[in-house]
Amino acid sequence: MAKSLTLHPSIIPRLDPEYAAFHNEHIIHLHLPQLHELPWDPSIRNTQVVPGSSEPLPVAKVEDFDLSRCRVRVFTPDESRPEPGWPVLIFFHGGGWTLGNIDTASAFCTKMCKDAKCVVVSVDYRLAPENPYPEAVEDAVEALQWVWEQGASTLGIDTKRIAVGGASSGGNLAAVLTHKAAQLYPPIPLTFQLLIVPVTDNTASASGIPHASWRENKHAPWLTPARMLWYRRQYLPHESTRARWDASPLLAQDEMFRRVPRAWIAIAELDILRDEGIAYGNKLLRAGVPAEINTYKGAPHTIMAMDG
Repeated sequence: MAKSLTLHPSIIPRLDPEYAAFHNEHIIHLHLPQLHELPWDPSIRNTQVVPGSSEPLPVAKVEDFDLSRCRVRVFTPDESRPEPGWPVLIFFHGGGWTLGNIDTASAFCTKMCKDAKCVVVSVDYRLAPENPYPEAVEDAVEALQWVWEQGASTLGIDTKRIAVGGASSGGNLAAVLTHKAAQLYPPIPLTFQLLIVPVTDNTASASGIPHASWRENKHAPWLTPARMLWYRRQYLPHESTRARWDASPLLAQDEMFRRVPRAWIAIAELDILRDEGIAYGNKLLRAGVPAEINTYKGAPHTIMAMDG
């Protein structure tokens, strides 16, 4: 069923005025379907994405590569390749492990490619519910191993400068991948992790325990507790798996955090995921890992995707 996206009265005074104005002008009348109230149908993935995003920027080259279970899209800068090669960012799109595709993060990936002067590898990981946990994690690991083993010869990258990143559920996969990389034999060294409004704790509940933002921001636009729990059921249908660290990286052992790279974490103040993202950054800091936590005041979960 579709329903008006009218802002809840309790959230309006807390919202950034610019976002509220954009929402009321461009979003309120869209009548988008409430995915968590519909029976599952893969055609749901064809519904409109978050409005307000920018267009992809031109880069020197865009190539797709097939891996054993998924594919990746590689964006190469239009500048001269440095010696000993390009730095590289492996990126995972959002969408609750259920929505999204190879095109979802193209605008962000091209901006990173141009502004950070790096190769960006966007991973088209398999989606739930057809491919539930741990399939997306397996694809993340395979993408990293492919970059590590073939990146220098195929992509012209410097394997000493590999970063990982992702948004929302993609931020979850990026955080998980930092721990997986340290456990590989031999380990694959990473230089950086970029986590944008990440999911870090799949045991969180609408009660606000242990993360109060789930209760405080329950009426914020876009990502409600009901919708987030729907995503969780698609990706993690078995409750017994939700506390595993490669589903909930916040719950990884303290000693594991000491082996991961420095982090930059973007938090939206009016996001139910706010507190678990902050908790993840604080756990990195306690482990001695440099982590910068940036909270965007008055912003809902989707604000990073509305860069247009």
